[in-house]
Amino acid sequence: MGEFDLIERYFKAPARAIQAQSGVSLGIGDDCALLQPSSGMQMAISSDMLVEGRHFLPTVDPTKLGHKALAVNLSDLAACGAKPLAFTLALSLPKVDEVWLAGFSKGLLALANEHHCTLIGGDTTQGPLNICITVFGEVPQGQALLRSGAQVGDDIYVSGHVGDARLALEVFRGNIELPADDFKHARARMETPTSRVALGIALRGIATSCIDISDGMVGDLGHILRASNCGAQLDTEIAINLIAVQAINTRDMGQFYIKNALKYVLAGGDDYELLFTAPSNQRQAVLAAASSADTKITRIGQIQAEAGLRLVDANGHMVPNDFASFDHFQS
Repeated sequence: MGEFDLIERYFKAPARAIQAQSGVSLGIGDDCALLQPSSGMQMAISSDMLVEGRHFLPTVDPTKLGHKALAVNLSDLAACGAKPLAFTLALSLPKVDEVWLAGFSKGLLALANEHHCTLIGGDTTQGPLNICITVFGEVPQGQALLRSGAQVGDDIYVSGHVGDARLALEVFRGNIELPADDFKHARARMETPTSRVALGIALRGIATSCIDISDGMVGDLGHILRASNCGAQLDTEIAINLIAVQAINTRDMGQFYIKNALKYVLAGGDDYELLFTAPSNQRQAVLAAASSADTKITRIGQIQAEAGLRLVDANGHMVPNDFASFDHFQS
């Protein structure tokens, strides 16, 4: 099968489907796609690359990989409060494997259809397995959620559960053991994350800053603190309960120590939940936004004037902050 046959069979949507998508004037087939944002909207654009052996295991189900490849990009749109419109796919393949392509495209396009996000172009070539997606969304002028708006006194929230993806990775590495049902849940969080697009949109005009958790909560919160020129305090007693899988045994120690659970929550990464701030007088509005998006949220801390991040326990005592987030060139 040649390059263009591959595109036609697995990735090209019918013209009628393209025409039905708002914001997309022209999709796959020309040198460029054409997008037409709605009046009064700004374009939100983000790109992420997934490399085999670095971001996903060679044994991953291709359908789940297709889902995740788009989900991590949609998560960036969610963090900006943007509505998805379209995406491009640049795909490097070692060979044409039709079974793999069928699964990958199935997972990719199922999630795309769920979010009314059209595949409008890209590139394919032969080489090491590498997936690069660029997403395009729209957000009302001046309403994008940014990292730079946190204010002293704001509450800090996180959506969903955090730490389970890292937990699954540690099982794959042979560092811990989990009961089968718990591992199944943690693995699903790692391989098929949920993009909180509805929550991001609902938080427009409420949240003062937002970021998605991809490299670890501590590190990603640090981006907000630097961009907003402020500091923060997090309650570790609350944070540790963000991990969904609680009954965990390690191979060597027989018990999953709190320190490890906290490490996975604060520095595990690969969660793709939203971390955001909002004024304390907006707590009811935040809860209403979360309810409208059918998404659990947890208030875990507060923005402070003093620079840096401080971790405290239930009694307000300081907890050493020696948690390092993922870095592509140092991890």
